[in-house]
Formats: sequence, structure tokens, C-alpha cells
Amino acid sequence: MGDQRIRILVTGGTFDKTYDELTGQLFFNDTHLPEMLLLGRSKLDVEVRTLMMIDSLDMTEADREIILEQCRATPGSRIVITHGTDTMAETARTLAAGFTSNRLTSKTIVLTGAMIPYKFGSSDGLFNLGSALAFVQTLGPGVYVAMNGRCFPAGRVRKNKQTGIFEEGAAVD
Repeated sequence: MGDQRIRILVTGGTFDKTYDELTGQLFFNDTHLPEMLLLGRSKLDVEVRTLMMIDSLDMTEADREIILEQCRATPGSRIVITHGTDTMAETARTLAAGFTSNRLTSKTIVLTGAMIPYKFGSSDGLFNLGSALAFVQTLGPGVYVAMNGRCFPAGRVRKNKQTGIFEEGAAVD
């Protein structure tokens, strides 16, 4: 039946930002994924690997190439990527473009993130993570974005910057 472990690749984004109460600044420290999985009472076999801790607005093409290479090199076929929402659709398109040329055709890759940092308590991150973990187990090979309880194929999703909701459509970055 193969390797059933789900690999979670962390890239940063609002998902993992921490709030400094003294300065009012948001910053990166360490990923919140292990705590979120514990809080969600997840019983899945997962491996969490931090690739980078950056805001997606600061993500470069070189960073996307690192993500693509890590997806290719990751054993198993199920990968969830936590990512900032501002350029998530762009990274999904990059991964989809590299899908056939980089031996990813047997992998299911789901990108997810949060509009509100997990540490704020009112974050959508826990729900989005749970959805992504469910989608990565049930969808066929391909690259997807999972946000707001919905799942979209890469290349057919965009973030509506007015509503803060992901929706189907041609990406406009």
C-alpha cells in the first residue's frame, strides 16, 4: 500500500506568525504545527519539516524552486504545505507547472494557510490545516489549494483581496 505518512512542509506565512505584545509586531519564531496537531487531536502519521519561515510577499522564485525540489525529494505521495495566503496561488501554479517535469505525478500536494495568525485564538488556521489533511488523503495526484473549507486545483484559484476569501477563477497576482 506504500508510505501512508503525510509530510507537512512549513514555509511560514500568517499561519506561523507570533505577536509581540510589547511592540505590537508580528514575527516568526518557530512553527506552531506540532501544537496545532496536538490541539486538533490528530492521530495521523505526519512528519513536519520547516523549509523556511517567511512572509509569502517576500517569497522569491528561488524559494519556490526550493519548495518544488523538496516536494520532488520528499518520500511518499502526500504533502501538505503551509504557506502565506498572499502568494499561495502563485506557488501552487509553480508546483503544478513542475508537476510532470519533476516526477511529481504520483503526489498529492495541498497548500493551505491562514488569514489570522494561529496564536490570535480566532485564527482560521486550525480549520484550514484540518481540511488540508483531509483533502490530501482523499484527492488524486495533483496540486491544490485548500482554504475556507474548499479545495481548488492549482491554476484555477485566486485570493479575493477584498473579501479575504479564496475563490475559483484565474489567478490575479
